[in-house]
Amino acid sequence: MADEKNGNRRGRRSREEILDVASRVMAERGYAATSLSVLSRETGLPKSAVYHHFQSKAGLLSAVMARGAYEFFAAMRDAQAGGPEGGTPRERLTWFLLRTGEVFAARPDFLRLHLILIMSAEAAEAEVDAIIEQVRHDGRVHMNEMIAASFAAEGAEIAQAVADELEYFGIAGFDGAFVATQADPARDLAPQMTLLAEAMAALGEARAAALRGQ
Repeated sequence: MADEKNGNRRGRRSREEILDVASRVMAERGYAATSLSVLSRETGLPKSAVYHHFQSKAGLLSAVMARGAYEFFAAMRDAQAGGPEGGTPRERLTWFLLRTGEVFAARPDFLRLHLILIMSAEAAEAEVDAIIEQVRHDGRVHMNEMIAASFAAEGAEIAQAVADELEYFGIAGFDGAFVATQADPARDLAPQMTLLAEAMAALGEARAAALRGQ
């Protein structure tokens, strides 16, 4: 029994080690350039360990994306727990976007790999595509909720209309800011999040004013 428990622990540990290394290497090199030989060398585990835990390289990528998405959105929920009380829509939105930017900066490997997969067809697997689409959907939902909460003082109907109009713009702003900071690591993400919040708040306030005047 003790040997079985120790074996299970070693199995779980090797699985997590493979996921950790695969997340980093795939984010650096891309999926196609991440061979099982590279993973074996980086982890110190035989190639058979990858097949044992994930059945295939595509299965490994699916597991990497699924774990990364779970951890990313869990970190997002923790970072934004409670939310700001009072303040203007601009102040509230700035608070939300700065917290989101902190999560982005803390988990660059997942986001980098996510964007690589979106912009290439090197991992055209149904399961992987489904995870990528789920991540995009969850991101849009989260952005929508942040915007609606920031404009809550306008009333539920107007706040939701503003959120529905600006969610895609917000996601595009995040994607662009993240890519820009990857290209120029010396540039801090926080000022870009503040500028994005100001732009979104101005657009949202104009939209809210138009809706109130109808």
